[in-house]
Amino acid sequence: MKQYVILAVSLLFTVGMYSQKKKAGGKAPAAKSQTTVLAKADDLTAELIKNKNQQTFYVFRNEKGTKKDTLLVKAIDKALPSECKITTFKAKDTPLCCITWTEKNITETKTKNEEALSTYSEIWEPATKTQILSNVQTTTKIKEIVFLDKGQNASETQERMRREGFEFTLTGEGDVILKNKSQESRMTYNPTDKKYVNNVPASAAPAKKKR
Repeated sequence: MKQYVILAVSLLFTVGMYSQKKKAGGKAPAAKSQTTVLAKADDLTAELIKNKNQQTFYVFRNEKGTKKDTLLVKAIDKALPSECKITTFKAKDTPLCCITWTEKNITETKTKNEEALSTYSEIWEPATKTQILSNVQTTTKIKEIVFLDKGQNASETQERMRREGFEFTLTGEGDVILKNKSQESRMTYNPTDKKYVNNVPASAAPAKKKR
């Protein structure tokens, strides 16, 4: 009789353990996000990550292939980033990186279509995850139907370009040139203040007055 009791208790314990393991392992795995790598440079990667209905643009700093530090995070509304590029360089012996990408937005109405191309340029210090400089230039192609009379019986299609912001150029020395139709400036990295400052050429400096 004692052996039957021991056997019954053993069976109940075994069934209980099996049920617990089956319950723990039966949970549905979390939905995996979809990742698209847009650019790579050294230990940096630019990735577009889609989680459910939300897409987010990230730039990560990888450590030993596993740990990731986040430099840039940008939620995507409509325009997806494209033509992404990461350039690593040194300015005043400080390791920096320049992240560039474009976004296209199209707006259409019955009489007017606008195709805006925005070029983003950001300089970061990966070691401290600090943004040093940010610039956006937008070029918009506009196609519009213009009526020539009050009754809107005659019309013509007009096309024009609209430019906003500064064109961004990174030089081999790590300087930044920003220019538009009316002005141009060259900026140099200041490692003490961790920012870019206007670089005034010696020829442009005011002459000293003679005594």
